[in-house]
Amino acid sequence: QVQLVESGGGLVQPGGSLRLSCAASGSIFGIYLMGWFRQAPGKQRELVASIRSDGRTNYAEPVKGRFTISGDNAKATLSLQMNSLKPEDTALYNCYMTATTRDYWGQGSQVTVSS
Repeated sequence: QVQLVESGGGLVQPGGSLRLSCAASGSIFGIYLMGWFRQAPGKQRELVASIRSDGRTNYAEPVKGRFTISGDNAKATLSLQMNSLKPEDTALYNCYMTATTRDYWGQGSQVTVSS
């Protein structure tokens, strides 16, 4: 069973940076969409950023200009560079990859922004 393995979460001060990574444990064919969701305690899950197979990206308004998503469909790898982090970015971040046969989800990476 192929799984998505995330890394890179942690504790950072406001204004700092973190880079989240996500990689498949095996081959995934037919990936056409990848992205990151996040969920903060007491809040609804929200889409943070996504990237299509043609390279087009989409960002949630709160993270535009601060976060950058990148990915490689063929290698089934995905990253999220997060700069100028704010306390309101604190959440559990999950990566996902949508392939022609099914969706795949990461286990979640906690990001905490606090002084």
